[in-house]
Amino acid sequence: MAATESAPQLNDVDIVRLAQQKHPTNSHHCQPNVSLPPFLRSPQSHESLISYLHSRATSPSPSSAVSEYLNSLLSLISLSPETPSVSSLLSSLLSSYAQIFPSLPHDSNSLKTISFFSTLLVHVPFDHLKSFIDSVVLTLSEVVSVDDAQLFDLFPQCFELIRSAEEKGGDSVNSVVDKILDSNWSKGSLLKMVSIVKDFSFLDKLRGKQFLEKVFVGIKNVDLMDLPSLVYQLLVLASKGFNKREVIEGIVWFFGSQLGSKMTYTVRQVEGTVLLHLNFAVKQDPSLGKEVMGLVKTDLRVFNHFTVAVLLSVSRVRRFSESSITILKTALLTAYRDYKFTKDCKWIPDDMKEEYLKSVKVAEKSVLRAVNESNYGREHMVPSMVQFGFILLESVGEVNCTELCNSNGLLGIEELGIQMLKTLFEVHDMARNEIIEQIKFRILSLKPEQSRPIIRLLGHLIQCYPYHMVEHVPRLKELLDYFTFMDGNVASYLVSALLPLIRFSRDLQDYTILVVRKAMFGREDTVRVAATNSIIDLILAEKQHKRDGLFSFQDSSSQASCSQHADIPCSMGEGLFPELSALLQRCFHQQAKVKEVMYQGLLKLILVNPSIGGLVFDFLLPHFLQFFKEGEDVQLGVSCCIKSESGRVLIQEPLDCLLSCVSWVLLLQPHGRTDQLLDSIGPCLGFSLSQENEDGRNLSSEVFSSALLKIRKFLRNANLEEILGPTHDASSTVVHEEKRKCCALILSGIAEVLLNTIAMDLEKATDQKKVELEKELIEFVDLHDSLSKDACTSRSNVAKKVNLRATLTQTPDNTDSGNTKLIQEHIPFLATSSIYQLLQIALKICSSESSNSEATSQRHSQSSLGKASKSCFKIVSFALNASLHNIKSSALVGNEDPLKKLIYGDINMLGSQLLSLTLSLKSGSNVATSQTKKESKAKKDVEERKEHLHLALLCLKEMIAISLCSSRLTGLLANLLSVPQLENAGLHDECVLASEIDDQDVRNKELFILKFLKPMLSELMKVSAFRNIEVLCGVMLMIGHKLPCKWRNSHAAWAIHICKTSNTTDSNIAKSMVRLAISLSSPPTDLHVAQDMSKELLKFIGSNSSDSSQVSEYLLINQSTATAVASCLLQITDAVIVDMDWATKKLKTALQVSQKSTHLNQNGEHNSGLVFEENLYSRVEAVVEVLSSFVLMSLKDSQAEHFLRLTARFYKHLAQMSKLRIAPKAVKQPLPSLQFQKLVELTCKQLTYPLYNFVADMQQAQQENANSKGIINKIKRENKCIPDLIFQIEDYEKHLIRLSKATKVNLLKHAKRSTSRDFKILDPITVPREDPPNHDPNSNNSGADGNESCNDPEDDEGNGSEKVLSPQPGSPLAEEESESDAEDRASVPTVKRVKRSRIVQDSDDEEQE
Repeated sequence: MAATESAPQLNDVDIVRLAQQKHPTNSHHCQPNVSLPPFLRSPQSHESLISYLHSRATSPSPSSAVSEYLNSLLSLISLSPETPSVSSLLSSLLSSYAQIFPSLPHDSNSLKTISFFSTLLVHVPFDHLKSFIDSVVLTLSEVVSVDDAQLFDLFPQCFELIRSAEEKGGDSVNSVVDKILDSNWSKGSLLKMVSIVKDFSFLDKLRGKQFLEKVFVGIKNVDLMDLPSLVYQLLVLASKGFNKREVIEGIVWFFGSQLGSKMTYTVRQVEGTVLLHLNFAVKQDPSLGKEVMGLVKTDLRVFNHFTVAVLLSVSRVRRFSESSITILKTALLTAYRDYKFTKDCKWIPDDMKEEYLKSVKVAEKSVLRAVNESNYGREHMVPSMVQFGFILLESVGEVNCTELCNSNGLLGIEELGIQMLKTLFEVHDMARNEIIEQIKFRILSLKPEQSRPIIRLLGHLIQCYPYHMVEHVPRLKELLDYFTFMDGNVASYLVSALLPLIRFSRDLQDYTILVVRKAMFGREDTVRVAATNSIIDLILAEKQHKRDGLFSFQDSSSQASCSQHADIPCSMGEGLFPELSALLQRCFHQQAKVKEVMYQGLLKLILVNPSIGGLVFDFLLPHFLQFFKEGEDVQLGVSCCIKSESGRVLIQEPLDCLLSCVSWVLLLQPHGRTDQLLDSIGPCLGFSLSQENEDGRNLSSEVFSSALLKIRKFLRNANLEEILGPTHDASSTVVHEEKRKCCALILSGIAEVLLNTIAMDLEKATDQKKVELEKELIEFVDLHDSLSKDACTSRSNVAKKVNLRATLTQTPDNTDSGNTKLIQEHIPFLATSSIYQLLQIALKICSSESSNSEATSQRHSQSSLGKASKSCFKIVSFALNASLHNIKSSALVGNEDPLKKLIYGDINMLGSQLLSLTLSLKSGSNVATSQTKKESKAKKDVEERKEHLHLALLCLKEMIAISLCSSRLTGLLANLLSVPQLENAGLHDECVLASEIDDQDVRNKELFILKFLKPMLSELMKVSAFRNIEVLCGVMLMIGHKLPCKWRNSHAAWAIHICKTSNTTDSNIAKSMVRLAISLSSPPTDLHVAQDMSKELLKFIGSNSSDSSQVSEYLLINQSTATAVASCLLQITDAVIVDMDWATKKLKTALQVSQKSTHLNQNGEHNSGLVFEENLYSRVEAVVEVLSSFVLMSLKDSQAEHFLRLTARFYKHLAQMSKLRIAPKAVKQPLPSLQFQKLVELTCKQLTYPLYNFVADMQQAQQENANSKGIINKIKRENKCIPDLIFQIEDYEKHLIRLSKATKVNLLKHAKRSTSRDFKILDPITVPREDPPNHDPNSNNSGADGNESCNDPEDDEGNGSEKVLSPQPGSPLAEEESESDAEDRASVPTVKRVKRSRIVQDSDDEEQE
């Protein structure tokens, strides 16, 4: 003690010097035999040593002064840290430094000091460590920057020391962590905690989750430049035991939602760095990649631009290259499908439809934004973006987005993929070669319908970036080498896409001509047709380029300057028509289809440049003169157009198409300007016109004009027998008859061409001339009618060209509207304006004939009536058939086709004429019907009128359908409502109310229904015109679905009234009206109506329906119509069950998200999910009510089979819904809602138990009719349905048992045990009865305590019912089934059955209670 007291006192400078002596700066090792100075060992010196620390903290440069002193003192302490007095000094220094730390600068000096402290913490007493941590935690609110939290670096080591010293396993540490989690964090403390928490090995899952939640709440306050390092630390945490899904979800949520609205340059760069960190983390820990994909797969709400970027970045990891792109594609397609479903589904609320529309728009914008930001540190994702763009283009056929995009401003899958690849092509030089190579590969390898979007992409690239595309001409020439091996339509479309580029590359133009010339000698007809199309397109492109100007592309700011491309833009030469005319002449020796394409192509050339009409006439004249001989009598060589090969008759020359081309060229020639136009084509085509040239050209046009007039006169006066040859007799051959019919077909086409010419002249004629032309037109209609009768019975060995214009209705709906090559063969000869003239004449004749009929009926003279109506029927029939043909084909022609405007014009102009003709035919039909009661010979006329009325209604229906798709319905309806006959029609009061509607679109639809559709339907119902009623119901459904709910329900009420008051026996009428009434009704009224009708059906199809005198509340439902109505109701119910499938999947997704999601359930989605769920249960209850009536009916054959399959699917969806009510492990089990319990009870009482009786009765009926014809096949079919149905029922009940056990609610107290579980045909002698009720005394326990435990792998997603029809061995169902067999054999209830009876109780037992 005396030695200690005599120890010399040291000041702070002495301590620093002493430390330097004992630990020289230049030495890496302590000097030997060094001991701690006595002054430091003395406890009395501690106060002085601490005072030195505080005095240095107040110096002008406290950071270095404090650091120098503390480091020196700690280095001396480290010489003997085990000494108790030294350990106490160390604790005091640590506590004092923590106190002065907030006032010190936080730099590298302080960090060095803290690091020195960390090496000596093991010598600090346990209690002092706890007090130190508490003091630091109290200063947590004062932390601002990361440097302010340098003391936090000591936390991990302190916590481990405290936990190792505590007997209770770290309760104090957990309390400290809780304090940290409960305190407010600044951005500095957040960054520091994220960096050190990975060393908290003691942290449990709950606190880990709370920590992540706190981090993602405060992450929005972190500086942008600190975000990449923060994300990196979070990814490290995910690999260190933290929940990977929560980490990934939080990162995606923040960058996609919180930071996503900021689109600055810095934000994009930060996101790019974060994506690189994610890519690296996934490479190191593949499980993170699985979590990323699982997040998007289970919840589409996380789909945003950052999610897309993350998946594209992850796809660069080889392990996830395919799966991540597939998930992106699936998510996008699912968004489109969901919106398409909700848009068409009536019972989905409007706010939910808007939500799905918003989801699709967000998905599209997210993909485009991810691509647009691809040059901000994300170049590694470009190959994945290219791949994803092409995958979208290949997926165009999977979802039909045309209607969705037209009405809601969506891009659609195709346009989205094209926009992606266009952006990548423009921004990334490295992507251009890959895009061109992929285009080339996919055009050659994909199916024709899949390659069209790829070619459209190529066309967009050429139009937008021609200078860049010139660099890839060699690759495009390689693609053209496969021209003869491609599908004909694809080859034509490819050349059309390349045409804009030929003005910049003469080499490409010459190579295209070379390829097309070679293809003209190909073997396949389709290749030669494609080559002909390409030749026409080449000439058209040249004419359009000259008309638009040669240098129209030079102003493009995104293109290279012309100085960089010395050979572009290239000159188009002196004109391609003279150069390629020799190649076109080869078409004269090709098949008829090739010639048709050429004739239509020449007409397009005239439309683009009428001045070359003379050249076209010169080109066609020699060929035309082979079939037209002019002399004393006109000789029209129709027979020369036909040839026969090997007993097969072929049309070699489509003379009607040739004359159609010539007639249109003559009509398009500008009169009075021929000389001027001929003079102007010399420089264009590279030669001058001499007088002989001009005379020759004038001669060509005059020859054709004269020839048409002579043919017109010739056919008007000709004898068909002389032209076609004698009719068939016993000596005529089959080939001769087919030739005659082919000649008749050609002549009927020529008659249509002449009718078109006459109608054109009629439009411009004066009154006197108009009468003559009308007479001539009627004569040609008669001629056409006669020729059609000869041509309509063509036999199977006639070339298919015969039926080209007769098979328009089989044209596929998905014809590419942008590719006119696909529909050229359907272009009609009659223009819309000509048909308008025909309809006017038909209407005038019908009106006069109708008035004559009334007068004739008063004189009881029939001969004049038949004579007057004959010509009327022909003109009406021809006009209506021509109208229907033009209306249907107009929807297949692209708007950019030059022939669209020429042939079709405004197709809606026919609407008013068709409606007027319809009303005239209806009134005429009423007159004729009244005559049939007195004159039976007029029956044929009545049938023809009905046929004409049906044709007129079909025309109106097609026109309305096309207008709906093209958003032109409002104008069409306004045109139809202008018909005078509708002014006084319809219901006056309702029309007045409808006239006051502000929305013109709704007003026109409502007035059209009130003034035309309802009156027409009411009148046709009286005469049972079922075909016309079907058409009108279809029109009313099309228009009604576009009306607001209020107006649609009013029409549904009217249809229901018709069903109740109309006593018809026609099953087709009944089916149409029932469908109309239910389809127009808004939910839940629609299924309520179906319930009422199904109950009324029981009077006629039920097991006790032998009384034929029963009368239904719905007079439409009777003994004659019951089967048709039942079929209709089953189809409607089937559609509702399809809705159940979609809704159940959405419920499953919503429940999974609500159970797992951390950041996304913040906007009330749970409440909207509950509303949707309750709506679904109400819908399902209504289906049960409908099916409960059918289960009591005596259905026969196919209807019974349909009902069984439908019910099996229904129970399958019920099982899925019940399974969703069972909470997974670690999630609290909620009680089933009252509505769900009501649904279960209703199903058990009204459907499940009666179904067993239905199956038993059906099997009994099979046994009674075992010897009838076809019963064996019927039994085989139904025996496939019955096992599936029983299995689905028991699977449903299995999930109800598990739910009952989990919730302690008895859901199956009204259930009955199955008596149809053996899946066998019952013995007709011994009919099994229901098992006697189980009288076990424990069976009345309604609690679920004794319920059997079902050891099923319920956590798996798969449903075994989809794969097998019988339970697997060892499963609960298999045990129940085997025990059921044992019960039948021994009549002893098994233990399992006794256990199950505690929940599944018979209703008889309930009644006894």
